[in-house]
Amino acid sequence: MLLVTSARERLGGAAAAAVTAAVGLLLVPLLVRAFADAWRAPALLPQRWGLRGFDVAFADGQTPAALVTSLAVAATSTACGLVLAWPAARVLGERRMRHPAAVFLLLAMPLLVAPYAVGVGLSEWFVRLDLSGTLPGLVLAHLTFVLPYAVLLLLSGFGPQLRGVEEMGRAAGLSPWQRLRWVTVPALRSTLAAAGLLCFLVSWSQYGTSLAIAPTRPTLPVLLLPFIGSDPQVAAALSLLFLAPAMLALAVAVRAIRSAT
Repeated sequence: MLLVTSARERLGGAAAAAVTAAVGLLLVPLLVRAFADAWRAPALLPQRWGLRGFDVAFADGQTPAALVTSLAVAATSTACGLVLAWPAARVLGERRMRHPAAVFLLLAMPLLVAPYAVGVGLSEWFVRLDLSGTLPGLVLAHLTFVLPYAVLLLLSGFGPQLRGVEEMGRAAGLSPWQRLRWVTVPALRSTLAAAGLLCFLVSWSQYGTSLAIAPTRPTLPVLLLPFIGSDPQVAAALSLLFLAPAMLALAVAVRAIRSAT
């Protein structure tokens, strides 16, 4: 049995290493493109290396502002999404509703429509509420997509096993706050980490909704997209900047999941 378990672990480690290497190889052309001041076909490598892409990307000062906006909106949307999704996920996960299909349908509806269309629909109301072009408006618009993912991932952590552990904490005399802090949250740490990662990535990569809600306050994806066709080197430089927070969020989530197992 130990030999079988060890073989499975080695096989899993080899598969993870292979996937990591494949993803790394896919990013190599992006890395080269970002530093290629001159790269004409059919040359395999650039004729001239440089930092022109980064110089252009940061020339007008929009990139730092867009980066800060994206980070603030993604972090706030993730935190609000997890807090708001918690009670709904608990009700659905513990099967307190007889007919949850309608709830799942309502949750999935924003995901079935193009993000830009959702953003255009929301912008009509946001203009009336004086939220168009504001950070709170962007957070509310991103929550439209973040909440369904948060609920769907969190509900998998709620069930009879968690309720049993919480009942043991109650029998031991723990207050509701103590049970939440010492029992519920630690038991759901890996689920919370996975849900938080997905919520962050969903908000971080939003383009259509951000463009419709706040065209005068661009996020990093909104700033990046026009350069894809007009200047690939600048687009590659911005893509590397775009990847950095996403990779950091992934590393934090993986560490949290490993510490919980």
